[in-house]
Amino acid sequence: MTFIKKLSAAWSANNSLLCVGLDPDIAKFPGQLQGKPDAIFAFCKAIIDATADTACAFKPQIAYFAALRAEEQLEAICAYLRVTYPQIPIVLDAKRGDIGATAEQYAREAFERYGADAVTVNPYMGYDSVAPYLEWKDRGVIILCRTSNPGGSDLQFLDAGGKPVYQHVAQLVADKWNTNGQCGLVVGATFPNELAQVRRIVGDMPLLVPGIGAQGGDIEATVNAGKTANGTGMMINSSRAILYAKPDAQAGEDFAKAARRVALETRDAINRFRG
Repeated sequence: MTFIKKLSAAWSANNSLLCVGLDPDIAKFPGQLQGKPDAIFAFCKAIIDATADTACAFKPQIAYFAALRAEEQLEAICAYLRVTYPQIPIVLDAKRGDIGATAEQYAREAFERYGADAVTVNPYMGYDSVAPYLEWKDRGVIILCRTSNPGGSDLQFLDAGGKPVYQHVAQLVADKWNTNGQCGLVVGATFPNELAQVRRIVGDMPLLVPGIGAQGGDIEATVNAGKTANGTGMMINSSRAILYAKPDAQAGEDFAKAARRVALETRDAINRFRG
């Protein structure tokens, strides 16, 4: 099954546009996991099991694993997802961008080593740096467009022939790069006006939308700006707000139960505005 078909099925089966980000920060782990050699795997597995029925995708951020020399735990997490929840896409958040020969190796890393259904990439070096990912026709290639960080405007709003760079990227991907129907774009929830502009340019192409939760993006504005005619089209990502939800001592919550509570609340908040 292709990434796009798997994502569409997950939107429907779980009635969800929520993407759960996996950004493990061991300093924030609960006490029972501190000091354990497989703490990252155990933490992520608990989050996955608690939230799988609320999510349309999981998005592990590779830097959080690589910085801790925990790539093997990331492999194990991806393998666990593929076996236990094969219906939910894995989006490897790597934001790779390099020349073609190197990009071939990054594509192998994402799709062979980790078995990801999709990967985030940087378009700054142009088509030949993205083409090796596109050769994996059943996988998704999600290209940075209008990112959620404030500094994104330094480059993404520069004039490119009468329109800002982010709109040029969106048009380029929609018109020329998406020949296999496998592309998506990263567009931040912190900029709903730009999100709406991108949606108009790319039609029903899926959008990975970070920026709600800890980054403060407004859910109603995000959904209204980015949804397609059938009320889907987005993977609205939340990471820290779910992973490190404060346990409610009165309810006896542990970290996984707290994560589930916030994931359900977020999914349901998104669904209120889908129409």
